[in-house]
Amino acid sequence: MSNQKFAFPEAEIAGVYRAIHQRRDMRHFKPGRIDTEILHKLLDAAHHAPSVGLMQPWRFIRITSDEMREAIYQLVQEERLLTADAMGEREAEFMRLKVEGIKQCSEVLIAGLCDHRERFIFGRRTLPEMDLASVACAIQNLWLAARAEGLGMGWVSIFDPVKLAKLLGMPEGAKPVAILCLGEVEEFYKSPMLVEEGWAKERPLSELMMENRWVDTE
Repeated sequence: MSNQKFAFPEAEIAGVYRAIHQRRDMRHFKPGRIDTEILHKLLDAAHHAPSVGLMQPWRFIRITSDEMREAIYQLVQEERLLTADAMGEREAEFMRLKVEGIKQCSEVLIAGLCDHRERFIFGRRTLPEMDLASVACAIQNLWLAARAEGLGMGWVSIFDPVKLAKLLGMPEGAKPVAILCLGEVEEFYKSPMLVEEGWAKERPLSELMMENRWVDTE
């Protein structure tokens, strides 16, 4: 039972869970544009994510240049071939997968880590990677907000971060984390695309839960 003192109304609770369960990593988009006000709302949702020590390490770069979008696309294609080569016997299967929607989506955003993160110690002395976890929280906020607005979003991680950082003119110490594709879709995948394509199977929560001590789940 929810804590009735602080719980949202039932319809709003259902909306939160619906966005979580129906969020998909989208690769297929249709032509269209995202209203400026909606885009601001999505980025504001990202900016309201939790961050360790309130360091807010996320930075977002909106790509509005066709030439820059094409250059980013080419970097992804370059890494796609290298990734396929590393797949061994699954190379051909991997190459059949659609791994991005950069040219088709309405908006391309780059989510990155800021520079000079070493000055933030609160919560990071033993776990410095919490800065990356904070950016991931911001991306998830944006993803869920996009789904609630009826927009698709895809997280592309197939790129060389050094080359992308150079292309974007990022300062030393900053690092791109994700290429985010946003836009309208014909429909949302019923299941994660990699499940629909037969690439992988989802594991149930029961196989990933433990109590008191680590249990090998492999």
